[in-house]
Amino acid sequence: MVVWLFEALVAAHIVTGTVGLISLWVPIVGRKGGAVHKKWGVVFARSLLLTGGFAVGISICTLIAPLETHPFWDDPVLVSAVFGWMMLYLATMTINLANYGRLCIQNRQNHAQNRTALNLFLQAATFFTALNCAFQGWRVEQPLLVGMSIVGLAAGILNTRFILRRNPPMNEWLIQHSRGLVGAGISVYTAFLAFGAVNLMPQFAFSPVLWATPCILGITYLLYHQIRIMRARFQARAAKAGRSERVSSPTLPHVGQVKHP
Repeated sequence: MVVWLFEALVAAHIVTGTVGLISLWVPIVGRKGGAVHKKWGVVFARSLLLTGGFAVGISICTLIAPLETHPFWDDPVLVSAVFGWMMLYLATMTINLANYGRLCIQNRQNHAQNRTALNLFLQAATFFTALNCAFQGWRVEQPLLVGMSIVGLAAGILNTRFILRRNPPMNEWLIQHSRGLVGAGISVYTAFLAFGAVNLMPQFAFSPVLWATPCILGITYLLYHQIRIMRARFQARAAKAGRSERVSSPTLPHVGQVKHP
């Protein structure tokens, strides 16, 4: 029964994950804020929420029956750590970041609406599943699992900080929106390479290059995007400060216009 459920979840996971892997590139490459960007952004977020949900089920099946669900491995502890606990962490982070990125743009006019119980719970769930992933990596002597956990630990802390912030800076929602959805893309591509490619190329199961590539590319894009937004923010503040200074400064009369008694 567990194996049958596992295989059904994997099939559904592949379908929704493929949609997510492809649809990610339309908002990234296309014009930001346009109708196409919005449409495919919704497709991406929804497909990632489904993909993450199926991945949670896959990880639970793996933890229940590690060798039955992964007959090409002979170490149940290692299978549970990699295909169970780490997949649970990546699945939780994918759901969290997809939901977080969606909420950030949905609530851009009312930041207080981001402070929902579900949003805060997902941050905590991401943090603790990442912490557990690090522990499992230490337990099976796989430093890659420990390294992967850093992303989730940072996401849980930084996202919570933004959610609880009373007055975020101008356009901060845009930075967080991009961070959430691109982060979800990093998560799903990492899972695809770590779990999908390993079945085709077991010799690369713990290759640092394979696992780190989506993270490096994603973070590079995020930094570029964040720098552009912050530059626009500073320019807007400078322009506003210049207008305020002109308004507040008294206008002195011209020498020729001064009247003597």
